[in-house]
Amino acid sequence: MIASHALVLAVVAGASPAGGIQSFINAAGPVLPLVGVMVLFYIMILMPQQKRAKEHTAKIAAVKRGDVVVLSSGVIGKVVRVEDAEIGVEIAQNVTVKAVKSMVADVRSRDVVSANDAKS
Repeated sequence: MIASHALVLAVVAGASPAGGIQSFINAAGPVLPLVGVMVLFYIMILMPQQKRAKEHTAKIAAVKRGDVVVLSSGVIGKVVRVEDAEIGVEIAQNVTVKAVKSMVADVRSRDVVSANDAKS
């Protein structure tokens, strides 16, 4: 706003307005910090989040029978059946529940002992 008033005063006074890069910096000065914050936000927050989402999707797609999974509710169990959109999870001996694949929060390795495999 002030830059536009200065330009009008310069034209009225008969002086030629400053051109080139200096006028661009003066006009875009208030916008540059906002653009910088947006770029920083993208690099620091959105890129890592997209990377984690891709890794999680790949983990869920690779679930196979015998894997130990953690559901989003916190239930830990062994996968006994894998279908397109659902999996069968054994949460205790002879207790199997159906779960939607997208509700799998984590896939653990086969070496991890689940609750139904623990020897008491």
